[in-house]
Amino acid sequence: MNNEGISLPHPRSLLRYHPSAFLLAAQLLSLLLYAFNDVIPGGNALLGALGVLVLMLAVWVISRGAVARWVLWALAVPAFALSSLTAFSDDPRLIVWSALVDATLYFCAAGSLIAYMMEDHRVTTDELFAAGATFTLIAWGFAYLYLVCQIGWPGSFVGATQPEAPRSFLELLFLSFTTLSSTGLGDVLPISPMARVLVMLEQFAGIAYIAVVVSRLIGMTIVHHRQAGAGDK
Repeated sequence: MNNEGISLPHPRSLLRYHPSAFLLAAQLLSLLLYAFNDVIPGGNALLGALGVLVLMLAVWVISRGAVARWVLWALAVPAFALSSLTAFSDDPRLIVWSALVDATLYFCAAGSLIAYMMEDHRVTTDELFAAGATFTLIAWGFAYLYLVCQIGWPGSFVGATQPEAPRSFLELLFLSFTTLSSTGLGDVLPISPMARVLVMLEQFAGIAYIAVVVSRLIGMTIVHHRQAGAGDK
């Protein structure tokens, strides 16, 4: 087989033209590490370090979009510091502040990516990665809000196992993903009024994201292929 003329893209080229892919990959890697958090030595510290990396990528995404630079600096510095500290501390107040700042930064990054995907009438490869990255950013943002809700209103969530115990962050993240995707498996349930309001807001966000952003990308892709097919005739 002759492979002349075939070359793989350089990592720097991928980093330059598809930064959303790296953000999505970091988020998915976080999910895999959560599954082994209890058996990996220093798992919490490792997840904390990866969380800081994800926040750095999110800040990079924000700087490419229309979000004002003052938002970047106002959120990025405390987010980095608090995420690093909570990897080694169980102080509820520190966790609450870290979660609030992280949630705000994740939502800003998601908003920046949505603006990026909506700014023109063509679909690029990076925009497809951005669609996946945006979904994970919204899910993580609401998971942090659920964590704040659980600390501020104890007993806000119950689960299939040990119903009275506080839910782990992985369980809250699982609830966020099932809510945002409208799957609703039901083994983690919101009980307090505040928790139920947050879940309803995420349900609305999930439906709006699919209806407005994803459907637009699909529609533009179909139109592009039809126009390309018509041009070949």
